[in-house]
Amino acid sequence: QVHLVESGGGLVQPGGSLRLACAASGRTFSSYIMGWFRQAPEKEREFLGQISGSGTVAPYADSVKGRFTVSRDSAQNTVFLQMNSLKPEDTAIYTCAARTGALWTYWGRGTQVTVSS
Repeated sequence: QVHLVESGGGLVQPGGSLRLACAASGRTFSSYIMGWFRQAPEKEREFLGQISGSGTVAPYADSVKGRFTVSRDSAQNTVFLQMNSLKPEDTAIYTCAARTGALWTYWGRGTQVTVSS
């Protein structure tokens, strides 16, 4: 069982930056692939990026490529999403998830990010 808690969301102006964190419980954090998703109002959930236990990052979604970076700190059982050059269309609830197989098994409750002037 893995319990995930996101933090770091908030209101930011266009062009600004935020760093989200996802703290995970459990002793086998390094065995999980960790991912970030977001869902804007009236839109489907969007996969943003993922990172393996060894730190390998998969290709990012085109919508955030070059602006968002996923990283993890295994000593702190935490995965991060650094978001730069934020745009109003980045406004969404951001959620982290964990998996060992093909399916995302564990989900956090999400944190709201609002990009607005």
